[in-house]
Amino acid sequence: MTAVHGRVPGAPAPVVGARRGLAALCVTVTTGYGVLFYAFPVLVPSIVADTGWSPVSVTAWFSASQLVAGAVGILVGRWVQARGPRPAMTAAALVSVPAVAAIALAPDLWTFAAAWLVAGAAMAGLFYPPAFAALTHWYGRGKVRALTALTLAAGLASTVFAPVTALLEGIWGWRGAYLVLAAVLLVVVVPLHAFALPREWTAGDDGRGDGREGVRAVVRGRVFWTLTAALGLGSFAVYAVVVTLVPLLEGRGFGTTEAAWALGVGGVGQVLGRLVYAPLERWTGPVSRAVAVLGACSVTTVLLALVPGPLIPVLAIAVLAGMARGILTLLQATAVADRWGTEHYAVLNGIMHTPLMLAIAVAPWAGAALAGPLGGYPAVFVLLGGLAAAGALIASATRVRGRTPPFPLPASPPEPSR
Repeated sequence: MTAVHGRVPGAPAPVVGARRGLAALCVTVTTGYGVLFYAFPVLVPSIVADTGWSPVSVTAWFSASQLVAGAVGILVGRWVQARGPRPAMTAAALVSVPAVAAIALAPDLWTFAAAWLVAGAAMAGLFYPPAFAALTHWYGRGKVRALTALTLAAGLASTVFAPVTALLEGIWGWRGAYLVLAAVLLVVVVPLHAFALPREWTAGDDGRGDGREGVRAVVRGRVFWTLTAALGLGSFAVYAVVVTLVPLLEGRGFGTTEAAWALGVGGVGQVLGRLVYAPLERWTGPVSRAVAVLGACSVTTVLLALVPGPLIPVLAIAVLAGMARGILTLLQATAVADRWGTEHYAVLNGIMHTPLMLAIAVAPWAGAALAGPLGGYPAVFVLLGGLAAAGALIASATRVRGRTPPFPLPASPPEPSR
């Protein structure tokens, strides 16, 4: 179908090359998460053994990188809104290469820490938020299919990069592994961002004029921060569950292999959940959908706390918990556009994503830290289920008055040309 370069009132112009851009993002976002996130837990034992640095310190600086990513995400969102994803995401890829190389070559903990903080800034342009903004802009009302494709691909980041990282570490050690991964970023991600992402972009809010006032009107509203709080509670709960599931099951007498299976089938459930989101979006409204998804996160988390075994029921619950987690990712991707349209999506999503990144960064540490005071991991899971339930309750108050967003929702654009 021929792309139309005129603009439908209230809708972004159809984008030539959107499908090429989607394919590129499926590769680059998967690679970004694989190198900058999932390689780390594989290499931590080797880093600690080789350097003598405290595992707490090493992990703390990794968590700090997530906080930097959240803070820088606001600036990246404004850049994407004004200029499109290509400049911001290419710059992030270029920054990530020396950052990962510096992690590999760090002679002391402080250099290692500084390198992770720079890597955190790169994450802001390589992870989901700018990619979500790009796809939402390119595909309009057809965004869910594109977002689902991206999250299905990126959901395989740990499946691909965890064993690859372990193989590299076995051959060249943790420093050599990170140097190879830095080369992967240079050879794969940089050129795809620089040359494969569509150039066409209809600028939205760039932080000036009427667009700035429109964004401020939303950000100053109760619904925006209520929605952020609901999603933040859900994110905290599900990411804490991912990290604490293995110790929960080991404390109940399951072996490490069985616990790893439970974590693995949760990843399968996550992929299945993302396939469910498109029909769920057609059948439900934004508010009821948010309540249902966060409620599912709550129920499955509490079930993990209450069902001690045998293994098959535990695995079944882990799959359901993974499905809820997978759907939550797409709920976060569409929550802003569902309520306020797509015109200022990148800026609003960037602002909302900052506290979500904070919740995600704190969750692994908090889940482990609470086990002692609460008397064990089952109590932690009950608490996490309660937090997700609180998120569901709060989400019920995220309806935009009159169901009319302050920014126009786009009409369905014609299918982008191949």
